[in-house]
Amino acid sequence: MPITPDDKDWTWVLERTCPECGFTASAVDATDVARLIRENAGAWRPLLDGHQRLTDRPSEDRWSALEYACHVRDVYRLYDERLTLMRTLDAPTFPNWDQDVTAVEDRYNTQDPIVVVTDLEAAARQLADNFDAVTGDAWQRTGLRSDGAHFTIESFARYLIHDPVHHLDDVERGFAALDCP
Repeated sequence: MPITPDDKDWTWVLERTCPECGFTASAVDATDVARLIRENAGAWRPLLDGHQRLTDRPSEDRWSALEYACHVRDVYRLYDERLTLMRTLDAPTFPNWDQDVTAVEDRYNTQDPIVVVTDLEAAARQLADNFDAVTGDAWQRTGLRSDGAHFTIESFARYLIHDPVHHLDDVERGFAALDCP
């Protein structure tokens, strides 16, 4: 069953606490994001390792744990590309990415969980290393999303980290709804 596409503009997480997961992006120092990415990536393997209900959706409007893991892997990959653009080009505009189309076309819920988590960890390492390389005035370099949202590398880092943190919470709440140990 397809999920209703998420068409919200989540940039508001830069200004206030997320009411769903409780994360406050504005309280995060951008220089801590690389560490937070590594910590987040480390939390996925225990969640996916041998769990029996990885492909079960807890409700019609939520992805399964495996689908969320695939999404986070792809977010890490995409944001690494975008961060590289921001570090090397002046005010690049990022191509649009439809996460819901990707989930369907790449058949997220049929992928091998071990491969997914291994790829997620590798993508997280690459992105974290890329953030570690940002110093000084480079934090103020800019980029634009295709919908016109404007980011500095600093705001981009804080915006990014909410997504994987939020989705870990989605998975933990989903397992609780499925009554999983």
